[in-house]
Amino acid sequence: MSSDATRTSLPRRGQPPEKQRSLRFRRIRAAVLGLAVLLVAATGVSVAPALLAPGTDSTAARLAEWGREHGLGWAVTMLEQVQYAKDKPVVGGSLAGGLPTIATDPSATASASHASKMLTPPPGTLTPLVSSPLAGEGVWHDLYTVNGTAAARVASLRPDSLHTSYYVQVVWMDPALVTFRLHPGYKVPGPAITPDNQLSPAEVSSVLATFNSGFLMADARGGYWQNGQSIVPLRTGAASMVLTTDGHIKIESWQGGTPSSDTAAVRQNLDMVIQNGVIAPAVTQASASVWGKTIGNAAYVWRSGIGIRADGSVVFVVGPAMNIQTLAGVLQDAGAVNAMQLDINPDWTNYITYTHPTPGTATPSVLPPPNASVHANRYLQPSSRDFVAVLPR
Repeated sequence: MSSDATRTSLPRRGQPPEKQRSLRFRRIRAAVLGLAVLLVAATGVSVAPALLAPGTDSTAARLAEWGREHGLGWAVTMLEQVQYAKDKPVVGGSLAGGLPTIATDPSATASASHASKMLTPPPGTLTPLVSSPLAGEGVWHDLYTVNGTAAARVASLRPDSLHTSYYVQVVWMDPALVTFRLHPGYKVPGPAITPDNQLSPAEVSSVLATFNSGFLMADARGGYWQNGQSIVPLRTGAASMVLTTDGHIKIESWQGGTPSSDTAAVRQNLDMVIQNGVIAPAVTQASASVWGKTIGNAAYVWRSGIGIRADGSVVFVVGPAMNIQTLAGVLQDAGAVNAMQLDINPDWTNYITYTHPTPGTATPSVLPPPNASVHANRYLQPSSRDFVAVLPR
């Protein structure tokens, strides 16, 4: 797969309140260690394998997930809920430093004729969700290119009219120029179906971006199917990210039955957030039975979600201070007619882009807003969780 793929440099802006929250979350999860010691003493189950497993997951995240897997999910959730009650995102205020400055990639305009033939028409400027928008709020900027044509664009905006000192980002991806491939993690979805839990050497040479998938399968209320193998049974009605054999993505409510012959993978997570252009009624209810028990459904936390526009182009949302209704609103603002939530909390929400300074290498960069919990090299080594790679078509 040969391609001239480039990425715009994205300077980061500081967000002290959010960075502090990220650190606090890690401290809260680290408190699980005390409970883990008690369980080890009582059962003899060792936490060492979780701490020594490969990958970049933080110690706090490893301990929290180990706790959930060994009967301490109630304790992890309780600790997170107590901490959240004391440390909710700030309401009101201004965004320190304003929105990030994103330089336009000059190579994106190198071939106007090529762009007019191949580029899917990008969405118009997003409507800011606050009454007094900042300069550049909702405006698209080229993120990375394929053969001189913008293959992805990014826009920044505040998530709602309450949390005005935070911003989230929306990435638009052109399916005419990029292809998507789901990688299983060595731990999620379950028993390894392939040793494919990191970017392959071939992908490292050309990868444009990667992004996270969904919840742990025990919490996803759905299944996982890939390359003809059912790892966790698919649930009829579950929100499903369907990847086709020709590298496209569809978001749909699973209709049941066996995946078609042109399906490469199906990753399910909870229920649809937007279906046929309408925000699902369950979104406004923020029900724990639908959206998960963690601090999850009604809390304003880091979230990610993915949607498909009417023309088949893909939008991905990531950022802090969103509840499920906020996420739905941003996805709808970006034109998604079908959309689903992927994951929550800073350890598991990410969109990482890559440049290729020399053949066979990839230099990663975590898309702002700054997220101290995400290691840029996460998918260049074994990943505990499944993820999607974005490659040039």
